[in-house]
Amino acid sequence: MSLDADTIVVGAGIVGAACAHALAASGQRVLVLDDLRGGATAAGMGHLVVMDDNAAELALSSLSLRLWQQWSTQLDSDSAWHPCGTLWLAANAEEMQAAEEKQARLQAQNVACTLVDAVRLQSMEPALRSGLHGALHVQHDAVVYAPNVAQWLLLGPTAPAHLQLRHAKVVAIEEPHVRLADGSVLRAQAVVLANGLHATDLCPDLPIRAKKGQLLITDRYPGTVHHQLVELGYVTSAHHATGPSVAFNVQPRPTGQLLIGSSREFDDTSRTLNFPMLEQMLRRAVDYLPGLRDCNAIRSWTGVRAATPDGLPILGPHPTRAGLWLAVGHEGLGVTTAPASAQILAAQMTGAACPIDPSPYRAERFSQTTLHHAG
Repeated sequence: MSLDADTIVVGAGIVGAACAHALAASGQRVLVLDDLRGGATAAGMGHLVVMDDNAAELALSSLSLRLWQQWSTQLDSDSAWHPCGTLWLAANAEEMQAAEEKQARLQAQNVACTLVDAVRLQSMEPALRSGLHGALHVQHDAVVYAPNVAQWLLLGPTAPAHLQLRHAKVVAIEEPHVRLADGSVLRAQAVVLANGLHATDLCPDLPIRAKKGQLLITDRYPGTVHHQLVELGYVTSAHHATGPSVAFNVQPRPTGQLLIGSSREFDDTSRTLNFPMLEQMLRRAVDYLPGLRDCNAIRSWTGVRAATPDGLPILGPHPTRAGLWLAVGHEGLGVTTAPASAQILAAQMTGAACPIDPSPYRAERFSQTTLHHAG
């Protein structure tokens, strides 16, 4: 029986698109299936940021930023590439010490970054409140409009000819084939599951938890903010919190608008706004940028991140389901780490050399009581 593709990728968000592009570039016939429900790619900030919660996250995100720099020379204007850099803000002496420690970790991975004192910070971002102790400036962080980058990867001028996108809902994976909502079956040698939180519909045993977030965007106020601004307490308040949390995170869009985050709520997959949480988030933002009180908000929305227990994505084969490959669980770093995630997955699938050690991201790190064939 003939195959419909060498590999079927389920999910056309930024991670699925990057994986499909990498596999097709290696010579495979790749079919991407997406049901247009929308996911984290469409809802997120599009901040490309080197993160260093642990060595594996630092290796993955720093490699990805280098790959994003390569992509940036080819991206079209619709991708809204904006190399604004990130300022990690230190509100007090303790956070300034954390900035110094962060600088040492990033520089060990050859990430360009410099410490700035309070005076220099005020000149770089005059809209910030006075009294901050300084910041760590990470020069090559950037922002993009991720949905358009995903389309560029799948349909743009650099997309391989043997890469196809089809709008269809996958209801079951009968590895290595997929069954669609209309009852038809598509056959391939391998299936890549890369559809974020929706992956648990097709593979219920995945150790993935929903983390809902809210964002708000203002009217156009060009020149108000020049860098992505993030409080150094973000890692503790957002990534390691066990309950609802907010953190200051503001992005200057190329349009002159300000994109304001961020919040996290566990196990809520609804798309309804949580107004008390939104109020907390905006109060936090105004504490750092007092002038936001006078800005007009034009829209607010929610999205849901897919998080693993250790905060790292799952990249590699499913331990017990032959022909099923996983590229899921990126939480809020899917846009940042999509290029490196794709390289790691494609290398494992094709037998090529991995650019970094893939073992920290493989599903086998979770116990078999957590990840097993759900049958």
